[in-house]
Amino acid sequence: MRSVLVTGGNRGIGLAIARSLAARGDRVAVTHRSGEPPEGLLGVRCDVTDEKSVEEAFARVEEVQGPVDIAVANAGITNDGLALAMSDEDFGRVINTNLMGAFRVARRAAARMATARWGRLLFVASTVGMAGSPGQANYAASKSALIGLARSMAWELGRRNVTVNVLAPGLIETDMITHVSDKRRAELIRETALRRVGTAEEVARVADFLTSDASSFMTGAVIPVGGGHGMGH
Repeated sequence: MRSVLVTGGNRGIGLAIARSLAARGDRVAVTHRSGEPPEGLLGVRCDVTDEKSVEEAFARVEEVQGPVDIAVANAGITNDGLALAMSDEDFGRVINTNLMGAFRVARRAAARMATARWGRLLFVASTVGMAGSPGQANYAASKSALIGLARSMAWELGRRNVTVNVLAPGLIETDMITHVSDKRRAELIRETALRRVGTAEEVARVADFLTSDASSFMTGAVIPVGGGHGMGH
């Protein structure tokens, strides 16, 4: 039984991952910025753009269920717009949440994992980070950068038996794609070899593997779960 923290775990892919890991017997905490946490999971309020908030969240998790053995950096936002018309603020907000937020969480988690000589860090990126997408320069940049971050940390932590991997979902049926127009949705499905939208549960099954003992010789890997979207990148 491991102590797990999933950021942004109160809905969508994060919630599916959290429930999957809880079902296998792990003690799972999820971060949320507002509202109530999901039933059956430890909820901790956290804003990943704030280092103090991240520290407080880890302290709470450690108090209730012990030091974090597995950290899933899933919290993320979108703020779409064409690059030529995008302000520094709109670009930076996404980078600060999706990239810097993941870094703050991973840095805090890795310190204890290195000491314990066991740990699993999992970054949730996107196939968009590999293939690009019109109107999502900020989002694609933030998700692509997670790959370099993960691989650098994999080198730094490998001798401590801590693995660092990246999960890259494609078009998944969650609240995050509700703003996607029918036309764009159809285009994305045509770009997906399996010609359908995926489910959060399908992503969670891969996360289950990447955070388990079964993946003990995998680190620095980027695993797409996108039905073929972005393959070859």
